[in-house]
Amino acid sequence: EVRERILSLPGLQDNGVFIGEEQYRLLLRSQVPPITPAQFEDNIRRSILLDKLRAAITGWIEVSDDELRDEYRLRTEKIKLDIVTFSPVEFRDGITVTDDELAAHLDANAETYRIPEKRKIDYLLIDAESLREGVVVPDADIERYYTDNASQYSNPEQVRASHILFETEGADEAEAEVRARAEAVLAEARDGGDFAALAEEHSDDVGSATLGGDLDYFSRGRMVPEFEAAAFSMEAGTISDLVQTEYGFHIIHVTDKREAATRPLEDVRDQIADQLQWEQAQGQADLMAEELAGQIATPEDLAQAATDRGLTLEESNYFGRTEAIDGLGLAAGVASAAFSFAPGEVGGPLRTPTGHVFLTVTDEQEAYAPELDEVRDQVESDLVDEHAQAAAEQRAAELTPTLQAADDFTAAAEGADLAVTTTELIVRGTALPGLGARPEIEELAFSLGVGETSDVLATDDLVAVIHVAEREDVTDEGFATAVDSLRGELLFDQQGRFFSAYMTKAKETMQIDVDLQTMALSVI
Repeated sequence: EVRERILSLPGLQDNGVFIGEEQYRLLLRSQVPPITPAQFEDNIRRSILLDKLRAAITGWIEVSDDELRDEYRLRTEKIKLDIVTFSPVEFRDGITVTDDELAAHLDANAETYRIPEKRKIDYLLIDAESLREGVVVPDADIERYYTDNASQYSNPEQVRASHILFETEGADEAEAEVRARAEAVLAEARDGGDFAALAEEHSDDVGSATLGGDLDYFSRGRMVPEFEAAAFSMEAGTISDLVQTEYGFHIIHVTDKREAATRPLEDVRDQIADQLQWEQAQGQADLMAEELAGQIATPEDLAQAATDRGLTLEESNYFGRTEAIDGLGLAAGVASAAFSFAPGEVGGPLRTPTGHVFLTVTDEQEAYAPELDEVRDQVESDLVDEHAQAAAEQRAAELTPTLQAADDFTAAAEGADLAVTTTELIVRGTALPGLGARPEIEELAFSLGVGETSDVLATDDLVAVIHVAEREDVTDEGFATAVDSLRGELLFDQQGRFFSAYMTKAKETMQIDVDLQTMALSVI
């Protein structure tokens, strides 16, 4: 079974034949990291065992016709909507709130406005970016890096091609019939036919057919061997004979070729110098942080280290656990350390996006309920938003009965000075204009009949009314065409979810020990 699986792998075949023992071993040795035949075959064995386990556990699962029909309906049923929205933003102007209302809102939502616990720190930042200015990279280092990493600056030979695919696997007609059909299209292409139009009309490769068969540029190793060999042997502007691969028959049109090229050192010198300069600056920052780690134990040591190294001991703002720190931004590790240290305790170095940080907590501020004046702007903005939302809902409620009773929804809406947005025929999951993707609105929309208008639909930040202008129901013919592929997809999905749940449950009954030391050694 292992042998049969290996012999059938497309990557180990040449024109449908196994590449041979010697090429097989060479290919495994060329991997990064190299693989021995024994390792590869053991991986194949494990894969086959896993496939058998999965089949044994999930083989009983079936998908009923009713499930398939429901899924097909959910995927393909379409509706066309007329939408009017009432934006709360348009109702904000003119809304005023009194101090009593603000105070009442603050009292009713005290937890929302509660000021969290905060800390203040003094910190010393070893910034690699500032050290970078003093780093000079010798030309010899740049040249050595360029030589050692030549592959980064080399572009392999590339071909740009279009193709027309005639699939043989799973085709209703015999291979000879597929070949005959392909040869007819080939003759038309060579007689001056529009290759892109022919690909769009005839190609079974759906992904590229819509692009006129275009596959863009590709280098060796990207395509199956037969296709690659043909494409790289052709001149730009030529059309191949029929090329047979595991997928079927291809007609290949090479539209452009790029020769292999290496960017000269002078073109990348500044890029390499910049990279080496940054790496050396980071190395200096790491070394300085390591040295200071053995010297700083008290806040006084922190201040002395700043003086000795020509650095600045910075004072932060008061910040919460998830808030930005002046000079450091959102430094989660520093904030976490600040809330775990006692005042006067010194810690570090802590790595941040800007460098290494040593810190000491200088003050702490307990969480508290603020007075109104401290959060007035936020409370006022939130309360005005609430009133604006209520005003939008009220206006929608006033007009909705008229919209629901109207024979012409659009005319009635425009008569009320409302803008109507009309969608194309859309399926579930489509973002609605002005509303976005909202499952609750989508569910309601697909439950309405043609000509029906919804009640007021209100979410946290908008108000809308929708009207179903058109519906495209599923057909038995469409379902019959899709049922086989849909059955395979749903079956694979259900089997996958069941198998995943089975494995999760199985792991709960096992004692699994993770040897972190061994893992660390394996990474090194």
